[in-house]
Amino acid sequence: MDFKGKSILIVGASSGIGRTLALRLAREGAKLVVTARREQLLTALAEEIRAGGGACLAIAADATNETSGAGVIRRAVEEYGRLDMLYLNAGGAPALDMRLMSSGDVNAYMRSNYDVVVNYLFPGLKQMVKQGGGYVGHTNSLAAFLGVPLQGPYSAAKGAAMLLIDTCRIEFASYGIKFITVYPGFVATEATANDGMPAPLEISADKAADHIMYALRKEKSDYPFPLPMRLLIGLAQVLPKPVTLWVLSKTLPKLPELPRDALPE
Repeated sequence: MDFKGKSILIVGASSGIGRTLALRLAREGAKLVVTARREQLLTALAEEIRAGGGACLAIAADATNETSGAGVIRRAVEEYGRLDMLYLNAGGAPALDMRLMSSGDVNAYMRSNYDVVVNYLFPGLKQMVKQGGGYVGHTNSLAAFLGVPLQGPYSAAKGAAMLLIDTCRIEFASYGIKFITVYPGFVATEATANDGMPAPLEISADKAADHIMYALRKEKSDYPFPLPMRLLIGLAQVLPKPVTLWVLSKTLPKLPELPRDALPE
């Protein structure tokens, strides 16, 4: 893939991986639309890109809102005439002890990690069908492959998004739409700082962007990284489940015992 002249919408671009990726793509000549909830950060990003000679439209929107995705995509097409790539980068979660969560708490994290994909994916696909093709990129997570302790709702949402996009690969292939999913391990960003999750083999947002740019350029259907984490996940998938669960239970701090009356009803 050559990024020069391509119109690319990045969802979740105000900080971290999304922001770094936007700057990288702009330097390669892409025409950017960036969206997230924090308008001030988006505006600063767009100004930085334009100051470097790039093109960037910033649109503040809440990705959990079912109708916002269609509106952002419509404005992107009005600005550049088409949408060559939709890059889905929204989501995340701190350490989550499910023993202390209600069903509403779990659903909220599912919405912030799964609904944000759906809300932009399907308006984007509709536009790409109309124009005769395009690319969908998605920052998933290695947590999609395992039930990671302290990340239950996050892992579930990422697993659901993985299966949804895998099905889209089949159903939308005849329309010239390609899907690129990256699966990072632990990445150090503003959102993950002091989030309570242990982060073995953590890499920087810049290093993560290196991997993502490679995956996009080479049009990798699935790209887990970094290599040591990818190998560990692969090993976990072939081990007997009781062994995998035992290993996972030893990788994180021991959860405190909670009295039965402390659990939510």
